[in-house]
Parts: sequence; structure tokens; C-alpha cells
Amino acid sequence: MPISRRRKRWSLEFKLQVIARMDDAVNVTVLAEELGINRELLYLWRRKYQAGGASALPPVGRPSHLSRLVDGLVVESSANGIEAKQRRIDELERKIGQQQVELDFFRAALRHVGDQQPRKGGSGGTTSTR
Repeated sequence: MPISRRRKRWSLEFKLQVIARMDDAVNVTVLAEELGINRELLYLWRRKYQAGGASALPPVGRPSHLSRLVDGLVVESSANGIEAKQRRIDELERKIGQQQVELDFFRAALRHVGDQQPRKGGSGGTTSTR
């Protein structure tokens, strides 16, 4: 039976200190080993921090009912959350529109190919040149 591993949770202050140390570190792998943290997690924290500042780093524990997870980032359920929802809706509507254009194109191409195929019912042979 495998041993279950509990996920470690780090405070926002700790994450910010680690990100600052990454900027000064010669080798991030060595820093990760020193801290006992997966190197990829350090890079994930730094990417999130660079994209949205300290508020983009997930807090310790689960998000409260007042916040929600959007594309891996915790976003408060306020006007900012509504704006994020609207951006997502706009993005999905653009994708649907693009897919409809592609479907129309392929339907027309299929119809065009179908019109060019020879009709069945003839002898199927080639005509004589005599």
C-alpha cells in the first residue's frame, strides 16, 4: 500500500522570499534542493508573481468562498471577477465564431468536391478511339 504524502503549504511571505532568492541564485536547482521544494514549483511561483504580483500567488490553504480559481490564479469575486468572466465569455465567443467559419468553409469545399466527381451509371470504360 503506497504511503500518502500530504501537500506542503507555504505562506505568501515565504514564497516572496524564495522568489527574491531566485533572482540572486546562481543555480535554481541548488536552491530548490536546499529548500526541499520541487524546482518547477519555484518557477511556477515566479511566473505567477511576474504575471500578477503577490496577489497572483495562491494563499495558504483552500480558497475561500469569496474567491474562485481562474486559469490557475485566485481571483476575488468582485468587479475584477466579473471582468475576468466577461473576458472568458468574449474569448469563447470568438472561438465559436472561428469554428463556424471553418465549418462553413469545409462544407462548401466538400460540396465542391462532390460536384466534380463523375456520376455513376455509365459503362465505366474508356471511349474507343477507332
